Amino acid sequence: MIYLDHSATTPVDPRVRDAMLPYFTELFGNPSSLHRYGQHALAAVDDARQTVADILGAHVREIVFTGNGTEANNLALRGVALGNRTRGNHIITTPIEHHAILRTCEQLEREFGFEITYVPVNRHGVVNPDDVARAITDRTILISVMYANNEIGAVEPIAEIGKLARARGIYFHTDAVQAGGYLNVDVNALNVDMMSLGSHKFHGPKGVGVLYLRNGVKILPTQTGGNQERGRRAGTENVPYLVGFAKALEIAQSERDTHNAKLRENRARLVDGLLEAIPGAELTGHPTERLPGHSSFVIPGAVGDEMVFALDLAGVAVSTGSACTAGSPEPSHVLAAMGYAPELARGALRITLGRENTDAEIDAALRLIPQTIARIRQSASQHSGT
Repeated sequence: MIYLDHSATTPVDPRVRDAMLPYFTELFGNPSSLHRYGQHALAAVDDARQTVADILGAHVREIVFTGNGTEANNLALRGVALGNRTRGNHIITTPIEHHAILRTCEQLEREFGFEITYVPVNRHGVVNPDDVARAITDRTILISVMYANNEIGAVEPIAEIGKLARARGIYFHTDAVQAGGYLNVDVNALNVDMMSLGSHKFHGPKGVGVLYLRNGVKILPTQTGGNQERGRRAGTENVPYLVGFAKALEIAQSERDTHNAKLRENRARLVDGLLEAIPGAELTGHPTERLPGHSSFVIPGAVGDEMVFALDLAGVAVSTGSACTAGSPEPSHVLAAMGYAPELARGALRITLGRENTDAEIDAALRLIPQTIARIRQSASQHSGT
């Protein structure tokens, strides 16, 4: 089996696993306990927080551990919106965000009366900072634009948007869940006030995330209880997973240049080969400004889920787009926002490479994917009588 769905999740790096293991067994204490068991656990949490802060160029007080990237997104949007209602009720985002952003915005609009502006994207799925600037009003309190899109891999001009938000005194958040292992995550260079990360996208464990929260940003906690995370996210810390998050981020960022170079090389070979071998296939997203291992296509005459099932039987794991919306009969909201017709958007195929993929696997994928799609098209043609 060839795994080519790394934007959905990644295998845990053995070095990450080894760092986590002691905190399941002999170092099992609750970080809130005063005895030595608790203090050993607290030291691990503090070390993990310091590691993450150093990588992001942040202060330890600005790192909030969460249960995943979705929770980090929810805390950023709902926390800022509800905590700053006296300042304004207007939020700016884009129509290609992850549903963790879009559905939170919909709830804020429906239940709390916030106004949401969705700034358009171009055919490559990239937002124009000038459009963001034009959308700002005197009631705007928050702008949220993802760093890199999960379905099409396009990288957004985050630093430019952050600069204009800062000049106007508006909080700026970015969903960097897809970008955390592959792009620069220096929060000061990116001009962000908040940034969401999830470690299972860069060879860490599932079930742990981080929200970078710049000092001075006012939020209303959405999870209350104990005083963990300085009162911003209550609940007993998941010590092994926090340790795993920090180790995974450290490895991903320190080895980023080496792995990215190989990912780009393999992606170029895969994209060129598939576009040549599959008539009518079109690459979606920006041709160059995209995540290094990310490729996505629309395939006329085929349906996304059918391709995923058939390729799974052929020994290749891919996806149609976001794993969170797999199996949905609706075409991708991302492709719709980019101007793709529904019948073409239903033929979406996402192939995302990881650092463990070999040249031999790329060769096999270049053989198996076109063969499988040709059979699907032939079957569809026979059933339609054409």
